[in-house]
Amino acid sequence: MTGIVGRVRDALRGDQRVDADELVGRLDRIRHFLQVVDGYLPDARLVSAHTLVERAGTRLALSRDHTVVALAGATGSGKSSLFNALARMDLSPVGVRRPTTGVAHACVWGPLDGANRLLDWVGVLPRHRFVRESALDGDDETALHGLVLLDLPDFDSVQRSHQLEVDRLLGLVDLVVWVVDPQKYADRVIHSGYLSEFHRHRDVTVVVLNQADRLPGHELPRVLDDLRRLLDRDGLGGVPLLPTTAIDPDGMVELREVLERTVAERQAVLRRLAGDADTVVAGLDELVGTATARTGPDPAATRALTGALAGAAGVPAVTEAVRQAYRRRAALATGWPVVRGWRRLRPDPLNRLHLAGTDGTATLDAPAGTDDRKLLPATSVPEATAAQRSALGLAIRTVADRSAEGMPEGWSTAVTAAARSRLADLPDGLDRAVAGTDLGVPERPVWWRLIGGVQWLVTVAAVAGLGWLVLGYALRVLGLPPPEGPQLGQVPLPTALLLGGLLAGLLLTAVTGPVVRWAAERVRRRADQRLTAAVGEVGEEYVLTPVRAVLTAYEEAGTALRAARR
Repeated sequence: MTGIVGRVRDALRGDQRVDADELVGRLDRIRHFLQVVDGYLPDARLVSAHTLVERAGTRLALSRDHTVVALAGATGSGKSSLFNALARMDLSPVGVRRPTTGVAHACVWGPLDGANRLLDWVGVLPRHRFVRESALDGDDETALHGLVLLDLPDFDSVQRSHQLEVDRLLGLVDLVVWVVDPQKYADRVIHSGYLSEFHRHRDVTVVVLNQADRLPGHELPRVLDDLRRLLDRDGLGGVPLLPTTAIDPDGMVELREVLERTVAERQAVLRRLAGDADTVVAGLDELVGTATARTGPDPAATRALTGALAGAAGVPAVTEAVRQAYRRRAALATGWPVVRGWRRLRPDPLNRLHLAGTDGTATLDAPAGTDDRKLLPATSVPEATAAQRSALGLAIRTVADRSAEGMPEGWSTAVTAAARSRLADLPDGLDRAVAGTDLGVPERPVWWRLIGGVQWLVTVAAVAGLGWLVLGYALRVLGLPPPEGPQLGQVPLPTALLLGGLLAGLLLTAVTGPVVRWAAERVRRRADQRLTAAVGEVGEEYVLTPVRAVLTAYEEAGTALRAARR
């Protein structure tokens, strides 16, 4: 017997003691994981993690001095008899042919007051709580002080409520003693439905073959070996396996020794929660996959997004209007003064788009402390065409797909949702970006003024020459001798002024035209760069920033989950 107890002791001790502070740290990291993934992953996939964090915090806060041990078994396994034998009192009703234990019964070694809050949380009714204290015991029960022993309902009960109660309690107790009998120890229900699910809780699992007295002496080792084989297949290799009999006190010694050792170590609750954490972390692994550092959306996809945003914002139409506006304004400033009035009849292209400020931007006075972007008037830039909207949708989808490449399905869905989360706000954001951009259209450059001044001089000269000639012809018509005018070589000065002014104006216009067109194209490109940068900022705010938030959360979640492993 000493050898068996020693092996049991080693099995219950596990690989090492569970440090309480380390366990709390793991739980904190799981809690941080849940905070990070909130809103990104489906809540249904996180239920077990939320349950663990809440349950572990409550369990550790209630009592670290009590160890809750549950006796779980099928109908007729002798579980209640074992419960009464350990308590040395008839506390739980005993039956053979039908489920007798419909609710959990509890026996507390030590004062009941210290365990009441814990039993309230476990859900054992006050009338089913018992205290294992008697003046006649002396110090016989001292080694078990702190033990809270539960007799659970039969897990194979025909009443569904009994099964649900067993499942609930198995998630709360610190250590489970599975009670099987020689007739049904290989039953599929207990192995596939329960024992195999406890493979991460080997340190807090004990299996007893009860009613061992019913087996012939030579049969007991064979049955124990077969049961051990089944446990190994369930992933419970190395868990304590003890033969017990409730009718013989000597048949309870080994189990009692296990319970005394468990109570003395005060490790069962920590090992149970550590096993729960292992189970939760293993279940969450597939949600983060191989989380690696993500620098952000793909640069090529980002450039394509900016291009699609520029098209949807009407940037080509605006930059063409900038070019035309520059040429119109340059013509008004440097063209012949006699035709400037005709040119003014043509509307300014930027005025048509409601982008006519002194710098080519829409303006609006705003109260102090107000976001100017929200007060910018709407432009008259043409709405995006169906093709442009389709191109924008494709660009957003490409950003999401490339950003989520290699991520688990839940995260890829979150990235796509984040990329499209502000899609409805994009048109207004793009319109404000265009309206608020300094298009860089100059009002009156110096060289415009110089050319304009020269044009006025040659125009005045031409008008003076024309007037002089008209005056001479008028005097001749009236029969008066015209005054002798100065000569410029062989050409009279009035004629030279008229012809020279006209030719100079034409020449100046011819020379200025290519320069104006070159400068207009240069201004158009500058406006295109500024508008592209502006719509790029909109894409950053409305599409890329939400995507980066998901990528950051993904990486942080992976880091937290890796730190939660042991």
